[in-house]
Amino acid sequence: MFSRSTSTTPPAHLKRIESPIGRIEITSDGNAITSLSIERDGSLPYDELDENSSKLLDLAAQQLGEYFSGKRHRFELPVAVRGTEFQESIWAQLADIEWGEVRSYGELGILTGRAGAGRAVGGAVGANPIPIIIPCHRVLASNNKITGYSGGNGIPTKVWLLEHEGIEAVV
Repeated sequence: MFSRSTSTTPPAHLKRIESPIGRIEITSDGNAITSLSIERDGSLPYDELDENSSKLLDLAAQQLGEYFSGKRHRFELPVAVRGTEFQESIWAQLADIEWGEVRSYGELGILTGRAGAGRAVGGAVGANPIPIIIPCHRVLASNNKITGYSGGNGIPTKVWLLEHEGIEAVV
């Protein structure tokens, strides 16, 4: 499910869907999901490109629809990410966080062998290229406080996702 992306060119495949948190744009290299972006201030990264969907992106859209309706708790999609070795180790840990569960930044640091790297962990979480599918919204401070979110409209988007999963957090 989790492989390394090597592409830096425009996506081979692109699909947009409507969601309760705004428009979502999903991209694929033909073999795996390479990015998911949540609309921010009315725009998406590839708004200037026409959609060019694929069976994989149609499946991703279906699974996201199931997630938003509460019927799906885990995604079954191949993903390909591109980052530093540390980022990729954090993203692999994020992928293991189940629906309704949370991890703290500190716990992720310990799990990846960098117990004192809270800021680096936060940076890696914030750089996650495939939010929701790789559930970075499930990471909170050790006191269950929301410290930020880089997707969509930021903290309100994270609050919506957490509440959708029945997770209580402090704003």
